Amino acid sequence: MGVDDGQGHADPLRFSLRWPVRGYELDSRGHVNNAVYLSWAEEVATAHAEAAGYGRAWSEEHGGGWVIRRTEITYHRPAAYGDEVEVTVQVELVRGARGVRRTTIRRAEDGELFAEVLTEWVWVRLSDGRPTAVPRELVQLAAVATAATLARRRRP
Repeated sequence: MGVDDGQGHADPLRFSLRWPVRGYELDSRGHVNNAVYLSWAEEVATAHAEAAGYGRAWSEEHGGGWVIRRTEITYHRPAAYGDEVEVTVQVELVRGARGVRRTTIRRAEDGELFAEVLTEWVWVRLSDGRPTAVPRELVQLAAVATAATLARRRRP
């Protein structure tokens, strides 16, 4: 559900997918298992990169790839069987070797917030797995979002 750029690619900064909660994703209390939210955040990030034209093939052509360094989840309320979730990822920062994405997981029907996932990614060289600068193209694509994120962090 990302916006097309006119060349068949999704918006490189924001992307959403929807799907129903599946039975195998539930814990013993009938709620979505906490670990599933992490899987959903990674799934939407991967789908977003592919849809925007910056997925696996593009990354390999540029000699690198993203790996998760740190993830922080804030749970607001549990999703349950029968809910349809809308999972939206927003790029917040791309700078140096880092990228930060914020994922929100909501009930599609009414927008009720289930969880927020803040994920820090590191761009690594495929040749040795070491962190290296993110390709300039991605840094430029995210420049406005990066500036806004840094400005928010500076506020008292």
